[in-house]
Amino acid sequence: MADPSSYRPKPGQIPDSPGVYKFRDEHRRVIYVGKAKSLRQRLASYFQDLSGLHPRTRTMVTTAASVEWTVVSTEVEALQLEYSWIKEFDPRFNVKYRDDKSYPYLAVTMNEEFPRVQVMRGQKKKGVRYFGPYGHAWAIRDTVDLLLRVFPVRTCSAGVFKNAARTGRPCLLGYIGKCSAPCVERVSPEEHRELAEEFCDFMAGRTGTYIRRLEARMTEAAEEMEYERAARLRDDIEALKKAMEKSAVVLADATDADLIALAEDELEAAVQIFHVRGGRVRGQRGWVTDKVEAVTTGDLVEHALQQLYGEETGDSVPKEVLVPALPELVEPVQQWLAERRGSNVSLRIPQRGDKKALMETVQRNALQALGLHKTKRASDLTTRSRALEEIAEALDLDSAPLRIECYDISHLQGDDVVASMVVFEDGLARKSEYRRFQIKGFEGQDDVRSMHEVITRRFRRYLAEKEKTGEWADGETGLTEEDGRPKRFAYPPQLVVVDGGQPQVAAAKRALDELGIDDIAVCGLAKRLEEVWVPGEDDPVVLPRTSEGLYLLQRVRDEAHRFAITYQRAKRARRFRASPLDDVPGLGETRKQALIKHFGSVKKLRSATIDQICEVPGIGRKTAEAITVALAQAAPAAPAVNTATGEIMEDEEYATDATDATDATDAESETTAGSAGEPVSAGSSDERRGQER
Repeated sequence: MADPSSYRPKPGQIPDSPGVYKFRDEHRRVIYVGKAKSLRQRLASYFQDLSGLHPRTRTMVTTAASVEWTVVSTEVEALQLEYSWIKEFDPRFNVKYRDDKSYPYLAVTMNEEFPRVQVMRGQKKKGVRYFGPYGHAWAIRDTVDLLLRVFPVRTCSAGVFKNAARTGRPCLLGYIGKCSAPCVERVSPEEHRELAEEFCDFMAGRTGTYIRRLEARMTEAAEEMEYERAARLRDDIEALKKAMEKSAVVLADATDADLIALAEDELEAAVQIFHVRGGRVRGQRGWVTDKVEAVTTGDLVEHALQQLYGEETGDSVPKEVLVPALPELVEPVQQWLAERRGSNVSLRIPQRGDKKALMETVQRNALQALGLHKTKRASDLTTRSRALEEIAEALDLDSAPLRIECYDISHLQGDDVVASMVVFEDGLARKSEYRRFQIKGFEGQDDVRSMHEVITRRFRRYLAEKEKTGEWADGETGLTEEDGRPKRFAYPPQLVVVDGGQPQVAAAKRALDELGIDDIAVCGLAKRLEEVWVPGEDDPVVLPRTSEGLYLLQRVRDEAHRFAITYQRAKRARRFRASPLDDVPGLGETRKQALIKHFGSVKKLRSATIDQICEVPGIGRKTAEAITVALAQAAPAAPAVNTATGEIMEDEEYATDATDATDATDAESETTAGSAGEPVSAGSSDERRGQER
């Protein structure tokens, strides 16, 4: 515990101007980020008598070892910089709202030639129109099913679309009139885009005009005695009205607004947001956070606004934001929102009428969310604490293992041998700390030798990051002043778990002994009988089947296996998708795609002349000659087989299907940071434990 006076800036050093400040701990990690209208006044408040500070603030200043600041010209710039740093450094003492789930959106991919309506989660993409978020994906599908009758927009995946275009037969929705079937050219791209724009207009709240237009067309058809067309229009109107009933009118003046309500106690706060568009509730979401700093209701509102609109622009930021309390500095926040929207934004507390009544409804939702969260958390905390205590008792540890790391080896009959490292802190998965390894020391299949290599590499990095005094290094792999985030292997675990039995445990222990590390416990969990093995023991530790400790170890082991098998499959898929064009020097991905698009397949490209290859935009004669040589040296690939039907596919068909499969995986997979900083698909658990480990 540090004494704040030991790092207190000298009088006169701190400027009396707006800015953003960072507190760092002894390891140079950023633990708190704040902003101030006057840096001098705000920072001085942290260095008063400790007894006069809020308990959470007192904990923060005694954990910190230094403070630094950055001067900005306006309070709006301070707000923007504070948001950026909180997002970058993830300080432990800052309030951070986290979704308790990934909310689904109704998305229309207007960035494609033929826009597609679908359910989307996660990061928003440029050129896609989003509506929501919704509480459940089935609510989106029910609404879309009703609207497709009137707006028959494409909903199929890229693979289904290309297959229909190739065969000349639309899917089932095309036959029953719920898709305009642009895949078989029933409508032109322009007509289909117009349908998608009308769908977006309806979802954005412009419903009355469109329904009145349909009613006029129905009346006209009836007068002209075209009764079948009139009946169809009547059914379309009923479908639209039924879809509108799913989101009742709550504000009569067709208001576009977000309503934010809070429920809080001394330790936690829950926030609920209702998104109202065109007077109707179009989406709802909520978060719960720990109050790790001394904050007022206005501060919580400000943090919620940063979370909601930090990545949004344009119409995603509404004209009006209704809140239960205003931030301390309301004008900079309002100006920041206006800059993100591109026009004025009203930030206020509703005082009377329908908006105040709706705010009370949002408040009740926040209270219920906080109560439900506390009920779940009390149970979770008790269970996790009991599990950690049981593990400590079974393995004869001095204290509960608050950080557990688990390692697993994965391969396919000795090929693509990889390993995973997953981290659990306080009994919960810490996915940002997951790491993955390629086995480099030898070729072939040897799980014991692989485990020894992985443990050695991981803890050699840990030792390299320590100074002689035990502090963290300031080198490339340490925690530097410029980058206050924890690096790859900065923290040692209290317990290392390996997926395997006595041989794997012995290999892990031997690796630690060779590095001189003797304060980290090691155990292994064997799959067959779920026995816990410890180093140097001939008999395993058998935990009761109902033990919470055994259940936690199983979860850790299964997560390590899932992460390893996902990486191994990704490596295998990349190897299978390798192309002879990869060996052509200077030929990038864009020109590869241009070649395949021009010729249709590698097979046709292989039979092309140099002059024909030069016809592709961006391909010169020298590059064309290199392509011809590379394709001539590479043996033709074996024919691909459709594993579902058993048929042999031509190169063109295989290339298309492989691309579609990749697109589908990229769209649906959850991503987890790997050791090289690249996304790693987090797929389902392994269902083939025989050949595939």
